[in-house]
Amino acid sequence: MEMANRVKTLTPSSTLAITAKAKELKNSGHDVIGLGAGEPDFNTPEYIIQAAKAAMDQGFTKYTATGGINELKQSIVDKLKRENNLVYQLNEVIVTSGAKHALYTLFQVLLNDGDEVIVPTPYWVSYPEQIKLAGGNPVFIDGMEENEFKITPDQLETAITSKTKAIIINSPSNPTGMMYSEKELKALGELCLKHHLVIISDEIYEKLIYTDDKHVSIAQISTKLKEQTVVINGVSKSHAMTGWRIGYAAGPQAIIKAMTNLASHSTSNPTSIAQYGALAAYEAEEDPTIEMRKVFAERLNALYDLIVTIPGVTCKKPQGAFYLFPNVAEAATLNGFDSVDDWVATLLEEEKVAVVPGSGFGAPNNVRLSYAISKEQLVEAANRIRRFVEKNKH
Repeated sequence: MEMANRVKTLTPSSTLAITAKAKELKNSGHDVIGLGAGEPDFNTPEYIIQAAKAAMDQGFTKYTATGGINELKQSIVDKLKRENNLVYQLNEVIVTSGAKHALYTLFQVLLNDGDEVIVPTPYWVSYPEQIKLAGGNPVFIDGMEENEFKITPDQLETAITSKTKAIIINSPSNPTGMMYSEKELKALGELCLKHHLVIISDEIYEKLIYTDDKHVSIAQISTKLKEQTVVINGVSKSHAMTGWRIGYAAGPQAIIKAMTNLASHSTSNPTSIAQYGALAAYEAEEDPTIEMRKVFAERLNALYDLIVTIPGVTCKKPQGAFYLFPNVAEAATLNGFDSVDDWVATLLEEEKVAVVPGSGFGAPNNVRLSYAISKEQLVEAANRIRRFVEKNKH
């Protein structure tokens, strides 16, 4: 059976692939440590779970408005004003089936065949695939390791063509954990205004920051930038609700209307029960990220201190998210491998440590290590990686 051309060039998610392989080995009885997780290892807070149960008991199990229930949209509007100093109306917000669905829908309504979207590398694995599915072309700019994996205005200016429609900014970043400062965002924003680019600001990790640096949304820098920006966010990382699949987009009313119209023919609406859980998340006085940040910071420091002492491994210390993104190219060469991907595969086979190869993020010399597992497992994983590197030296 012949498949549609649009899916023939798609590559499977490297993060999901490595997680699946690790689970397969673990189910076969192997002592596998998986560092591929893209989700907090905390359970959803109890008050959110209880709110979802109450919603079911009260019969809130039917279709909702495509763009989400007004109560949740209002709580998102309130959150954006309170935490980000951004003022939106209800018709400038759409609730989606996860932030990934918000991005997918946005690309579908924004791009025509041949439109270009600038994607800084390293990038989250789904950006290029979603752009291609919408008929667009991802244009990659290398975020250099010496610049904390961030692009510069000069790089951006050089990459812009008559076909450039949009740029993605992901801060804090998956996979690097690095953040753009307000000064850096302003400089990039001036070029976006000059060339009339739509700015897609993926802020899903905004709550998970372990330094004194403050998260800044490019939309809050000026009214003009806000008018050209679509903010993408959700409760998956901030409230440990990855499986609930609730995200949102906030931006110009015309874009949000188009996204809502498209969603009406794809998902109908986000899950009703999950929406009431998200409503409780945004309305609660509790902040679950306080405890998460404390635990993640301890794990980050422990893992980082061990990783940077491994021969052939260098690493920039991230500011946020829950990933390290070390460069292991020298270690792979020391171990006699032609590529980091081969090194990663053999590490899993011999030491039962699953890491995600950076090739899936546009950075073939790096690997992504998630510290969303216990500190004890992280220490053991680092020790296994060191043992693997040292015993395989050529």
